[in-house]
Amino acid sequence: MRPDTPAENVDHTAEAARLERTADLYPEDAEALLLRAAAHRELSGDRPSATALYDRLLTSAQELDDPYLVRALKASNLWEYGHEAEARAIIDGIRTASPRDPAPWVIVAESLESHDELEQAHETFTRAVHLLLADGTEPPRATHPLLFGRHRVRRMLGAAHDEWDALADTVHTLPITLDELHDPKRVWSLGSENPAELEAEIIRLRAELGAYREALSRPFPVAVLHWPADELAELTEAYPDLTREYPSYDAHLATIEAALRELASSGTANLGIVTGTVPSYEAFAASELSSPADATLLPQYATTLAARGRAVAWPPEPSAACWCGSGRTYGDCHGAG
Repeated sequence: MRPDTPAENVDHTAEAARLERTADLYPEDAEALLLRAAAHRELSGDRPSATALYDRLLTSAQELDDPYLVRALKASNLWEYGHEAEARAIIDGIRTASPRDPAPWVIVAESLESHDELEQAHETFTRAVHLLLADGTEPPRATHPLLFGRHRVRRMLGAAHDEWDALADTVHTLPITLDELHDPKRVWSLGSENPAELEAEIIRLRAELGAYREALSRPFPVAVLHWPADELAELTEAYPDLTREYPSYDAHLATIEAALRELASSGTANLGIVTGTVPSYEAFAASELSSPADATLLPQYATTLAARGRAVAWPPEPSAACWCGSGRTYGDCHGAG
């Protein structure tokens, strides 16, 4: 939920203002847009304005997709500028509500951890993994930060490895082990004058930074446009010139999967899929003073949908529903092979 562009490359105040204006124009996307705006406000140092945006969402008449995520972000922000009591009250409320989404748990546990409340952070991470992970099943990717955070806190507490730590080790894919990444003593090596020790620490830090960046959700993921079968039929009937882009529905689906796999193999991260509709595409074309038959508008339309928070992360888990809407799992559909 946090923009990961360094402060020197972004005017966070201006970007927040732009996102807030966009939220006024597209109230159906206000939740995603205002969360990003709040993140920019936090990065600019204007934490009271970030809190105001969280309150704007929480008091809105429109139902939120993830109210506990908004509350967790508000609590984390409040604690950072001295409102500890209010932050703790919100955190206690989230833990009592026991949401089924991992993200609020991660945020409140990491907030406790960052303020040296290690026992409380450990209890929060542990409660979340017991609630959200079933024994003997592959943990969904969204729950990995819970396992990694719990492992990290337990290393800080000097606790022995248990079955959940072993599970964290199995889903960890970086070349540096979790025990190395989470070793409380490794920071001392930064003061070493031994080049070999310094190089080893640089490798560890790069791996940790890679894991951190992977966990972040970028405001503008690289997104590929997907048309459901009925929408694609309506689109090509209304604008026959686009049949050169979409010769058939099956070819369209195959092209999406192939394009995403090629991007992934080249190292491109934060890939996603956005779903188009003919009315919204026609409205976008009108806003660009262009014709919907112009194929060069298609990637711009995809980028605009992604910027409005419509992108769904790719690839899905093998056991999750395939992105194409076939009703089969991704592993048995476009993820096969």
